[in-house]
Amino acid sequence: MTYASAVAYLYSLQKHGIKLGLETMTALVGRLGLPQSRYRTLHIAGTNGKGSTAAMTAAVLQAAGYRVGLYTSPHLVEFRERIRVNGDMIPEGDVARLAERLKGLCEPDLSPTFFECTTAMAFQHFADARVDVAVLEVGLGGRFDATNVVTPLAGAITTIALDHQEYLGTTLASIAFEKAGIIKPRMPVVVGRMTEDARRTIEQVASERAAPLSRLGRDFHVSGDTPERFSYSGRTTRYDDLSCALHGAHQLDNAACALALLEAAGPGGLVATEQAVREGLRGVSWEGRIEIVDRRPMLVLDGAHNPAAAIALSGYLRAFRLSHPGSRVVLVLGMMRDKDHRGFAEPLRDLVDEVVLTQADLSRSATVQQLHSALRDRWPRPHLQAVLSDALGQARRLAGPEDLICVTGSLMLIGDVKALFRGCGLSPLRG
Repeated sequence: MTYASAVAYLYSLQKHGIKLGLETMTALVGRLGLPQSRYRTLHIAGTNGKGSTAAMTAAVLQAAGYRVGLYTSPHLVEFRERIRVNGDMIPEGDVARLAERLKGLCEPDLSPTFFECTTAMAFQHFADARVDVAVLEVGLGGRFDATNVVTPLAGAITTIALDHQEYLGTTLASIAFEKAGIIKPRMPVVVGRMTEDARRTIEQVASERAAPLSRLGRDFHVSGDTPERFSYSGRTTRYDDLSCALHGAHQLDNAACALALLEAAGPGGLVATEQAVREGLRGVSWEGRIEIVDRRPMLVLDGAHNPAAAIALSGYLRAFRLSHPGSRVVLVLGMMRDKDHRGFAEPLRDLVDEVVLTQADLSRSATVQQLHSALRDRWPRPHLQAVLSDALGQARRLAGPEDLICVTGSLMLIGDVKALFRGCGLSPLRG
């Protein structure tokens, strides 16, 4: 296979949809020779924050001198973003070679999904690259997620909120139960900030599996107003005057979860010095999450796509307005059809001065007319621009040099923005 034909093959597997269950994945990694057993793993689940937590964890471990694999989803522009070793994307040649190998192993009786095949590719690439540790972000849920065939040193569950209810259940407790499925017997687990019913559900699963549990606010703590300067105290360590490169006060909780996860992994042999912690957090990069990509006017990209993530984004926008009196906020919003449009808009409705509705280059996107219909009582006079480049152009015309433009509502939309900026056009391929 060429790289292009390999990516086309992987996307052809989307015809199998989303299948929650581990039978196919277990068989596939078995045929590969269990590559995920050749290195240590850290496993991170959660409705929001799991990607940022994974990025911070990997950055600190790399600063500590480890060879680190990082598996995340979705990608923003290019498929290879999902699978990285020490920050470097998987080479095109390795994607082609591994896709061909996986295709042969699946025939004639296995029909993996796109995510199952991609996860198996990541496991094998990390083994081939001889990583010391792999940091794995759960794709969907946890209990039946394709990544859940690993036996980690430790795991984390960052947050619980309503999202993907058609797969995970309609209550916070049911979603928490699915995400608690990553907890293995006697595996240390770190739990972030969440409602009491979600926390109780996770604690019950941890108790049944004799898994030591550390909870934010009880066993580890974070203090500070912004990630630019904060303190962390855990079971065995304390760090003052830390600085994290990611924006938004919600990243304080994610940083705390990352540091607590590293503490929990310490007895398994993963050791990060204070210098590594400071260097890793200072240098961490995580695209599309309150990412500032331009100035005058400030242009912020954020892939928030559910109400809980919108609340986190609203905190950042509120802080901007307080620190920039007189500046205006222009929102460019595009979402998928199956998301809670009204719930997402509610935390943002009083923080923005102008709204431009648009859509990603994807069949799952809500049209601007659908968004307008759902949100007309929130924002009665939005600007409608179905073409993303036109939406960005309109936002720039509406904003002054001291204003802020925020593009949000979907990671797919953010990926299309970044593709435009890179001058490579809009990609129709999305996973």
